[in-house]
Amino acid sequence: MRVLDYEWNLRPLMAQRGMYATTDLDPLLRERGIVLSSTQVYRLVTGKPERLNVALLVALCDALGCESGDLIRPLVVSTARRKKATGTAGSTPPRRPTGTRPVRARIAPVE
Repeated sequence: MRVLDYEWNLRPLMAQRGMYATTDLDPLLRERGIVLSSTQVYRLVTGKPERLNVALLVALCDALGCESGDLIRPLVVSTARRKKATGTAGSTPPRRPTGTRPVRARIAPVE
């Protein structure tokens, strides 16, 4: 089974251009017609977006002088298939600790 993921490289690209604060990106986006709140810019830089507007992607590429493949690098996360157990031969059931059964709580009315 193939599981797809991606690497978000906005922060490293900003650092390569001497931009270390999330507020450095806001004016560049505004010049290109993209207006985001400071919280949205912070999340865009520090996190890994699940959804991305194409206009925003183009503005980021233009502002940073890069291509979309520089910002987003696809990854294939391979997962090994596990074999299903066919029986319980040779296995022993887990032991319960003795004397540690839970006791049901009883709520009595206040007199």
